[in-house]
Amino acid sequence: MPEIEVRDINNAVRGSANLPDSIFGLSARKDILHCSVLNFLANQRQGTHATKTKGLVSGGGKKPWKQKHTGRARAGSNRSPLWRGGGAIFGPQPRDYSYRLPKNLKRRALGEAFSAKHSAGAMTVVDAIAVEKPRTKDMIRILKNLGFEGKSVLVVLPEKNDNIILSSRNIPGVKVSRVTDLNPYEILTHQRILITQGALDRLPEVYKI
Repeated sequence: MPEIEVRDINNAVRGSANLPDSIFGLSARKDILHCSVLNFLANQRQGTHATKTKGLVSGGGKKPWKQKHTGRARAGSNRSPLWRGGGAIFGPQPRDYSYRLPKNLKRRALGEAFSAKHSAGAMTVVDAIAVEKPRTKDMIRILKNLGFEGKSVLVVLPEKNDNIILSSRNIPGVKVSRVTDLNPYEILTHQRILITQGALDRLPEVYKI
């Protein structure tokens, strides 16, 4: 079972923590990570795009001209897709892009994302993160002490903490997430992972990996 140093917010080593092999001992399979990332991005799509068909465009209630003896092509409506201002043919319509992945695949992808970050030395465990009140300056100081200045960071907490969320939301590239809300996409797209020991201990329980 691999181990990792546990630090405080001043970057001093306070001890070590065991990392469960079921999460941090996996060899990365790009196909599983690829499926998980595509699923996450598809589920974020609103699917509200729409174009008007002939039946949705206003007007067109009167036949433009009589059927015969005009020398022009037959026309039944000035809202025809062949006319300027008419409806669209086979245009996009509102739809739901979301789909579900098997639970085992989702859990495996999450473990592989964590394993990849740990193998790359891009994960830091701290004993706790605490700010007395919402203050961006305090969070910037913590990240600077840990060597995260100028990097995108995913901060993982065991529970929701409004002070930390409000202190971090104006810092570019920093996102705060509860351990129950993690997904492989956010783990992989941030340069560093900052996780508290409390959140680390809850990983096997929450995801049953």
